[in-house]
Amino acid sequence: MTIRKLFPLLIATALITGCAGTTRVLTDTAAAGVGAFAANKLSKGNPLITAAGAGAGVLLGETLNYANDNHSKKAYAEGFDKGRSDAVKQQYWVMVNQQKAAEGHEFDEHIRLYEIPVPEQQIDGVILKPTTKVLRIEE
Repeated sequence: MTIRKLFPLLIATALITGCAGTTRVLTDTAAAGVGAFAANKLSKGNPLITAAGAGAGVLLGETLNYANDNHSKKAYAEGFDKGRSDAVKQQYWVMVNQQKAAEGHEFDEHIRLYEIPVPEQQIDGVILKPTTKVLRIEE
C-alpha cells in the first residue's frame, strides 16, 4: 500500500479523535493500529519497525488527547467566566431598573430608611474603615 492510499486512513483517524464520544482507549488503539500498519507497509514487514510504528501511533494519540483535554478545559473556563460576567451585568441592570422605578413613584409611607454610622473596626486582623449603612424598615 502506498502513502497515497494510507493518507485517507490517517485523516480519518485524526477526525475520529475529535469526536465527543470517543474514549482515550479508542483513540490510542486506532492511532497504534494506523502507526503499526503504516510502519509495516513502509518497512515491508519488519516486526521491530512495525512495533515502533505502533508506539509512535500511541504517542500521537496521547498528544491528540492531551491537546483535546486542554482545549476543553480552556473552553469550560472561558464559558464559566462569561456566565459570571453575564450574571453580574444582569444583576446590575436589575438594580438600575429598580432605582429608576423607585424614583418615578411617590415615597411609600410604610418604608423608612435609617442611616447607621459604623465605626472603624478590626475583624480577624483586617481593619475596616468607618462607613454608614442604611437600614430599611418596612411596616
